[in-house]
Amino acid sequence: MDKGSSGLRSGQVAAAAGVNLQTLRYYERRGLLAEPRRTLGGHRLYPPETVTWLRGIKAAQRLGFTLTDVAALSGTNGGLHDRARVKLAEVEAKIAELTAVAETLRAALDVGCDDLAACARAPECPLPFGS
Repeated sequence: MDKGSSGLRSGQVAAAAGVNLQTLRYYERRGLLAEPRRTLGGHRLYPPETVTWLRGIKAAQRLGFTLTDVAALSGTNGGLHDRARVKLAEVEAKIAELTAVAETLRAALDVGCDDLAACARAPECPLPFGS
């Protein structure tokens, strides 16, 4: 059978997209994948572009988008540009926060903080004990 005209079976799609079968079924239940055609024997047959779409979903997730975001972004309204701008701002804020944490930990190492109680009493302690 020609794969282009008959479609790809679940296992073929999952393997090509780098997901497992449970993920494929879950995405179907979530409405991220259209209900596939079925063979006379009941096997699901997906169009080849399903592999590309699954890879796109996984790429969006790696960028921090949720499946709810993906569903919204794939609708007729799209909105990827605006949502990407918001996501970038969130990532940049998190980077700034983590940079501050890293700097504080480096400073604690540099001054030799080894005991939390002793460090809290030392004027050179960089740990944020708050006020």
